[in-house]
Amino acid sequence: MRYAILGDIHGNLEALEAVCGSLAGEDIDKFFCVGDIVGYGASPADCIYTIKKLEAVTVAGNHDWAAVDLVNADYFNDYARAAILWTKDVIGPGEKEFLRSLKLVYGQDDFSIAHGTLDSPENFDYMLGSYTAARTFSAMDTGVCFVGHSHVAGAYWQGDRGIDYIFEPTIKVSENNKYIINAGSIGQPRDGDPKAAYCIYDTREGIIDIKRVRYDIKKAQDKILKAGLPEILAYRLEKGR
Repeated sequence: MRYAILGDIHGNLEALEAVCGSLAGEDIDKFFCVGDIVGYGASPADCIYTIKKLEAVTVAGNHDWAAVDLVNADYFNDYARAAILWTKDVIGPGEKEFLRSLKLVYGQDDFSIAHGTLDSPENFDYMLGSYTAARTFSAMDTGVCFVGHSHVAGAYWQGDRGIDYIFEPTIKVSENNKYIINAGSIGQPRDGDPKAAYCIYDTREGIIDIKRVRYDIKKAQDKILKAGLPEILAYRLEKGR
C-alpha cells in the first residue's frame, strides 16, 4: 500500500492544492491527516472540503477542536486565538459538525496517527525531544506512528541502543525498530523551509519519504491580509517560521 500523510494545513488552500497536485501521479491508495485543517489561514471551509473529498482518515488537531469549542482557545497565543475566532464565524454548520466528529487517535495494523503525542493525545503536547518521544514509543502498538503539531518535519526512531533523531527525508523502516514520523506542515512550516511538507509511506518497499512542494505563497498571504487576520500569519509563510 502507498499512503499519503498530510497535516497542519491550517486553512492554507494554496499549499493543500499544491500537495494534492504533487500527489496526483503518486498512485496513493489512501489518505490520512494528522489534524489542524483549520486555524491561521483564510480558507478553512475549502480545506475541510478538500480533505473530505480525499476521504482522508483524519484525527483532531487542537485548532480543529478549538474551532468547535472542544478546546479552550484562551490558552492560544493572541494571533492563533484571533484566527480561531475568525474561523468560527466563517465556517458553516456542516464544517463544524465534521470537526466535532474527529477523534484523537486512529490506528491500524501497520501504523497509528495522532496530532501531538500518542500517550496523551488530549493534551496536544509537542514532541520536541527524546523524553516526549519515549512516552509515545511506550504507547505504540505498531512500528510506526505519524504525528504533527510542531510543524517541523522529521523522525525519531527507537532501536536496541535507545532513541535517536533522523535528519534524512527518506526513512527505511526496519521491523526491529519503532518510528515516530512528524509529517511536517502543509500550511505553515516552521523548520525554515517555506515549502509545504507531507509524507508518503510505501509499505511494500518499507520506505517513508518526507516530501516538499512549492506553492503560491503570495496568493495565500493576500487572502490572509484581505480577511483581516493578523499580518504576521501572512508574512511568516515566506520565512517558514
